[in-house]
Amino acid sequence: MAVVTKRLGGGAVPRPTVGLAVKLVLLALFNGLILYAIPRMLDNGERVMPWLVGAAAIGINYVYLSRRTVPLKYLVPGSVFLGLFIVYPLGYTVFLSLTNFGTGNILNQDQAQQQILDRATLSDAESLRYDLVLLQGPAGELALELTDPGGQVLLGTADGLIPIDQADRASYEPMPLTEAATRQEEILDFEVPTDNGVIKVNTLTTAAERTKSLIYDADRGIIVEPATGVEFEPVDGHFVSTDGTEVRALEPGWRTFIGTENFERVVTNENIRGPFLRVFAWTFAFAILTVLTTLALGLGLAMALDVEEMRGQRLYRSLLIIPYAIPSFMSALVWRGLLNEQFGAVNKLIPGGVDWLGDQWTAKFSILLVNLWLGFPYMMLVSTGALQGIPRDMTEAARVDGAGAWGVFRYVRFPLLLITLAPLLIASFAFNFNNFNLVFMLTGGGPPVLGAQTPAGHTDILISYTYRLAFEGGRGQDFGFGAAISVIIFVLVALITSYSFRHTKAFEELA
Repeated sequence: MAVVTKRLGGGAVPRPTVGLAVKLVLLALFNGLILYAIPRMLDNGERVMPWLVGAAAIGINYVYLSRRTVPLKYLVPGSVFLGLFIVYPLGYTVFLSLTNFGTGNILNQDQAQQQILDRATLSDAESLRYDLVLLQGPAGELALELTDPGGQVLLGTADGLIPIDQADRASYEPMPLTEAATRQEEILDFEVPTDNGVIKVNTLTTAAERTKSLIYDADRGIIVEPATGVEFEPVDGHFVSTDGTEVRALEPGWRTFIGTENFERVVTNENIRGPFLRVFAWTFAFAILTVLTTLALGLGLAMALDVEEMRGQRLYRSLLIIPYAIPSFMSALVWRGLLNEQFGAVNKLIPGGVDWLGDQWTAKFSILLVNLWLGFPYMMLVSTGALQGIPRDMTEAARVDGAGAWGVFRYVRFPLLLITLAPLLIASFAFNFNNFNLVFMLTGGGPPVLGAQTPAGHTDILISYTYRLAFEGGRGQDFGFGAAISVIIFVLVALITSYSFRHTKAFEELA
């Protein structure tokens, strides 16, 4: 950082520069954001994240305000983005995979308990109705002036119901409608306890007694059904009870830690294991066949156009890379229309027509065909570059030694091409292993597997199967189980790519 100095008694005193001012302003904004975020994290029940965020903020301030941490000034931005966009999502996915997070298990325990008790507070046709006047005390506390059908006037507070003549009525005053409008949520939640239940506000002028079919025993931490005496204990994210004949669970539940249960479901539950293994096998086949077909067509076209004397060479190459220039999701939607059984342009050229997307085998063929259309331009481009990097004298020497066109390709060009293409083929395999856009836009994972207990389709790959489990499951959204499948996919792709890089020795050859 450039500094301006002023000579004072033989010493040089640095003056603030524009860069320093900008740094201080940015740090001030950053610290303001942190001070705004931490209290809200605490209000939302977070306990670990505020400490981590606070510690990180202190570290960042130290790095950019100290003269001893110059290298860290350049490393911190990249490390922060690495943590935010790679490490944190991965860690959070692993965390979710160890929970029961999903439909019916989204709230925390206190919120779920409150909803259960609220739903258990009911009024019926025989419930006692009251005329109501809203009151407020000296400190703004809420109270109700209630007139029962017999004309008796009562005072209802959070402590109970008492006759109005036994209360200091003068200490309460009617609540203005303008204030009642601002306190509407508080008024609707207000309860006056009675012997049979509670009195709750219906409208600004009426109230009704409501009975409680469930009550919470705070000392034992359980919910009790007074009419039957059945007790519900918190077990694995639900209040569960058994009366000897049946097990009952109250809804909603709450998110809780369940360990490796989601992973065990993949192995032990036949309704999940069968479709999972089918999807797993198709995912491998889809990724491998896509790489092989796109390589074969892309390399073939690259070699066909690798002739210096060919006229219009650049025009042909430009036309052939058009599929690569169009966004893949748009191409998938266009192909979906072209392959439509009733209205598609393809079936108009074929007598009788073909159900391209409705049969499992034609749907798999269609998805491979469309992916070939989308993928061959990329392979053609990288193959063209690799071919131009092969010295001409090597191929000419092979021809002089008597090698034909196949011999030159098999023993000279192809081995040299693999040095460049091997890492790209591995990357293409990893990409197609998780090619969600194509599957979702073209077939939606269908056609469905008949009789399957989970939403698995014949063209689903692991990532689309995970999406359907997480968002379209038979029992609702199951984010925890979807996260577990995502972790399995991550481990599989990591192992496959690591193995492939190690055994192709592509990097050593490049070095």
